[in-house]
Amino acid sequence: MPLILPGNVASALGGAYEVANSCRFNDDDSAKLAITPGSAGNRRTWTISAWVKKTRNDGANLLCFFGSRVDGIDNVHFGFNGDQLELKIEISDTVTRLKTNRKFLDPSAWYHIVAAVDTEQSTASNRVKFYVNGVQESSFATEQYPAEDGDTSTNNTCAHTIGDSGAGSHHIDAYLAEVCLIDGSQLAPTSFGEFDEDSPTIWKPIDVSGLTFGTNGFYLDFEASGTLGNDANGGTDLTATNLTATDQCQDSPTNNFCTMNPLDNLSNDATFSQGNTVTYTDGGSEYSFNTSTFYPSKGKWYFEVKVVAGNNSGNSYVIGISDEVNFGSGSAQELGHEATQYAYYGLGHIRTGNANTETSDYNTYTDGDIVGVHLDLDNSKLYFSKNGTLENSTGVSITATSSLDNGGYFLASGYFDGDASSNAAYFYHNFGNGDYNATAVSSSVADDNGYGLFEYSPNITGDGSAKKFYALCTKNLAEFG
Repeated sequence: MPLILPGNVASALGGAYEVANSCRFNDDDSAKLAITPGSAGNRRTWTISAWVKKTRNDGANLLCFFGSRVDGIDNVHFGFNGDQLELKIEISDTVTRLKTNRKFLDPSAWYHIVAAVDTEQSTASNRVKFYVNGVQESSFATEQYPAEDGDTSTNNTCAHTIGDSGAGSHHIDAYLAEVCLIDGSQLAPTSFGEFDEDSPTIWKPIDVSGLTFGTNGFYLDFEASGTLGNDANGGTDLTATNLTATDQCQDSPTNNFCTMNPLDNLSNDATFSQGNTVTYTDGGSEYSFNTSTFYPSKGKWYFEVKVVAGNNSGNSYVIGISDEVNFGSGSAQELGHEATQYAYYGLGHIRTGNANTETSDYNTYTDGDIVGVHLDLDNSKLYFSKNGTLENSTGVSITATSSLDNGGYFLASGYFDGDASSNAAYFYHNFGNGDYNATAVSSSVADDNGYGLFEYSPNITGDGSAKKFYALCTKNLAEFG
């Protein structure tokens, strides 16, 4: 499957179309955007297009990013059934669906997904076409097409939703960008994206503002944080439910940001939310940690973690970096157990190589504190700050990435020791998303390239010199990574 546009290609291409924002949908919030058209449009011919960064894999549940619904026998939903892409069309209690064999499991990837419908086509397989990153899907676990000339609920005078099935259920966990509903046309993906001329395996977004959206079509670019349902095509805005300005994100298909990785959760069994920026550990294991989706090999990177106690009465947090994921095989170990893991321990130590070091140079931190992690891979140094104040200006010397098996470090957070039956806490990770569990940062400090929003400045004076650190996103990786 072709890749979408990565940051290094975007930086190299002059005049490449940039997607500035996405909208974060958290299923526990029952977040959605909704509109009920005042008049019917073309119910037989339409296209839905969205760029999707899926943040939860669930083999048992339906997670929808588009729905239209009259009632229980006349409805449409489009999303992930388990981990497979599915479009269901129900007309007068007759159900048809397309469900891919392909599974969509990567929580770090942006996918461009298109469903193009025209029930007036005489050939059944032409009535619904799926495209992922510019390529038509042809392998289906379920392959049922609607009847010729069937009138769907889409573009009828009924509820149309972005973020759920249309029935107030099956909410998506994902970042969505450049969402388009086209009323009256069955469009190819080339209306929304293109293969790069110099890198023909790279699929990238294009400007869609010139498309004909039709009577009930809309275009959501999510550039108005106060009105996330704004129709950038000039039509009636969609109404937001359980979405706030903090759900507008810089994470986009042209600038992909790091998050925490729910696939690395075997030992910890943490709960992930808010676009994989929040992890909650319920105390099921004394020693546990989670890691990030990105593991840079060079450059200078910054992220923040706010710890919020559940029923934890101690300081048994560890925040830092690891050269490997927490595999969970055998006895689980804390972050800092291995010689190539380095963690700021809440009791005021640096933990590495299964030992506490530098005990006199670091303050304790606990519930409500924000730990800043400044990772200098160019000089093999690691610095920590607490609530904006640098803990040790000489930092921690770390193993060079050239000597690591995987060539880079994951960013990590979790527990060390304590009473496993009572430990429970939230870790709010800010990779530049600008909030802690949907509460906006108060300072809104960007890095020197203008990316990300942090509570405190990424830049420090370490080892006697000024050092600039950056949000871990593909635009910055293209320049520094």
